[in-house]
Amino acid sequence: MVTVGMPIEDIDTPALLVDLDRMERNIRNWQDVIRTKGVGLRPHVKTHKVPHIAGLQLAAGAVGITVAKVSEAEVFAAGGARDIFIAYPVIGAEKWRRIAELAHSCRMIAGVDSETGARGLSKAAVAAGVTVDVRVEIDSGLNRSGVTPEQALPMCRLVSQLPGLRLDGIFGFRSIFYAGGAGRSASELGREEGEFYVNLADELRAAGIQIDSVSVGSTPTARYAAEVAGVTEVRPGTYIFGDYMMAEIGAVSYDDVALSIWCTVVSRTASDRATIDGGSKTFCGDSIPARLNLRGYARAVNDDAYVVSMSEEHGVLQLGPGVQYQIGDKVSFYPIHVCTTVNLSDELVGVRKGYVETVWPVQARGKRT
Repeated sequence: MVTVGMPIEDIDTPALLVDLDRMERNIRNWQDVIRTKGVGLRPHVKTHKVPHIAGLQLAAGAVGITVAKVSEAEVFAAGGARDIFIAYPVIGAEKWRRIAELAHSCRMIAGVDSETGARGLSKAAVAAGVTVDVRVEIDSGLNRSGVTPEQALPMCRLVSQLPGLRLDGIFGFRSIFYAGGAGRSASELGREEGEFYVNLADELRAAGIQIDSVSVGSTPTARYAAEVAGVTEVRPGTYIFGDYMMAEIGAVSYDDVALSIWCTVVSRTASDRATIDGGSKTFCGDSIPARLNLRGYARAVNDDAYVVSMSEEHGVLQLGPGVQYQIGDKVSFYPIHVCTTVNLSDELVGVRKGYVETVWPVQARGKRT
């Protein structure tokens, strides 16, 4: 059991450690940068899944929060958030009913990219006697969800005419990992992303559609998209913790990576190999290292060592020259993708100057509906 005041060395493994100094600095620095551009910061809380941390982001000046699922919205609403955007095409009568219920106590913004989604949400809002804000999702190249630019006008017009709904604007997500993004800088891609949505918003306004919000951005692109006049808010998530992937592509500095996984070496199978007590139940497996030109699923914080393969409870390390871990040694690792890593853990351990300062339950982990 982890207790406040415990030295890091005594924490049982595996455990997710949050460097509080770094996390707090990330919150301040990103808020300051986005604020100076005259744009709202609406962080995606899927990265940390902890209402208390969302409260820190809101206290620093965030305009609201972004979630991916209705169940996440419910957790954060219960934790005090009052302006919540579900940046996902919500489909299903029970989900629409729950959004409408939340709208009694929060400003709820829902993503829509179909007539089915719009009409279903409208019916639920009318039945509950509430108004739900809606943003129409536009696909700008990721080919995951969203209407095409050509479909934007009829979809926005439909939303603006349906009872119980208020068209708030448009949104999208592209980041840099899409067909056509390879080899191009985040600054170029971010500005292009911002310009794409702002130009479309202007076309919609010229056709008589009121567009208040133009919401874009990711951790790699948000700073640059925010430089485009007409973008109203950006939605980075990973910035608060950072990870191995974001550090390697230059979206954050390694000095800013605030979350690491504390593991113990449990076996030595070869001179250049070791095994730790964190496997696929600890480290995420949704990001494939080879596809990202990375050396493993995690990187040791201070050494030339990488998690190169995993089973459920085992992580196999490739050790670089001179790295000679012994059985029982404890080692910290930066995960390849922090968002899905956090979703595997029951708690985050906040540490400062070598000691435990706080322990947060990951209240929104495993929320899928």
